[in-house]
Amino acid sequence: MILVTGGAGFIGSVLARDLNRRGHKDLIIVDRLGKADKWKNLRHVNFEDFIHADELFLADRDDLFSQLTAIYHLGACSSTTENDVDFLMGNNYAFSKNIFNLATQYDIPLVYASSAATYGDGEQGYADNESKAHALLPLNPYGFSKKIFDDWVLGQKSTPARWFGVKFFNVYGPNEYHKGEMRSIVHKAFGQIQTSGKVKLFKSHKAGYKDGEQLRDFVYVNDVTAGMISLIEDTKKKASGIYNMGTGKARSFLDLVTAVFRALDKTPEIEFIDMPLNIRDQYQYFTEADMGKIKKILPKLKLHTLEEGVKDYVQNYLIKADSYFQ
Repeated sequence: MILVTGGAGFIGSVLARDLNRRGHKDLIIVDRLGKADKWKNLRHVNFEDFIHADELFLADRDDLFSQLTAIYHLGACSSTTENDVDFLMGNNYAFSKNIFNLATQYDIPLVYASSAATYGDGEQGYADNESKAHALLPLNPYGFSKKIFDDWVLGQKSTPARWFGVKFFNVYGPNEYHKGEMRSIVHKAFGQIQTSGKVKLFKSHKAGYKDGEQLRDFVYVNDVTAGMISLIEDTKKKASGIYNMGTGKARSFLDLVTAVFRALDKTPEIEFIDMPLNIRDQYQYFTEADMGKIKKILPKLKLHTLEEGVKDYVQNYLIKADSYFQ
């Protein structure tokens, strides 16, 4: 039996369905569904039970916890513009500690979601070096909440026999539709092209970067979930630790949007607009995962190129009547 927190969310629901494809249907989904369309992410997922996140630790669940063979912890607020720090501390930090303690108590292999937001402006690089993790300076409260949990985990003397913190870079793909402004630029660009024929991108407000040439490590969600599953199924005890999950190659927003136009067989038309003042000081102009560490333990991990991933997302999901991961 496998527990997936955040199992109705973007990455969590794709992970759950990916587990289904690999023969795992005894899933316990933990999440908050709210009033948006997040519930639709579960329509193609086979699972045994759903537990509201606020109720997971309110009852004696020893019978359930003792049967778990893996925990994938993706339940968190992932908004980089969230400014309610108390909320983030409860949802992203305290709840995550409870999950880690659960995994430790029952010795359940655990994969949890960290974030590239922990790296801040990247001045210290993007290497997943645990000995330097404490010195990272996130730019926003979300990144801070993820960073201090990483720090807490690294300070624990008692842990599950196998645990993995995964620092996601810019993930895009199916089932992100409920995320509002936190949707990927791929999905936003697709919508803008369908309605106006052109895409709006932020101008650069930093010397050394031309408009549209801000660089990010864009990674396809299918690759992320495959990697997370492999961490549990294809590694040994000694591999526990914190790992980057990107592609290892930064690409520009112009590259990204051009790939969307090409997937739709359209000529690129781009308009540059000012970046909102409230995010300028928090904006990352460059991210690129150092993938050397994770490739040592997952040498067979396959990653889509930007063009391959965008083409698959657009042509096999976004243009379909049912755009959800199946």
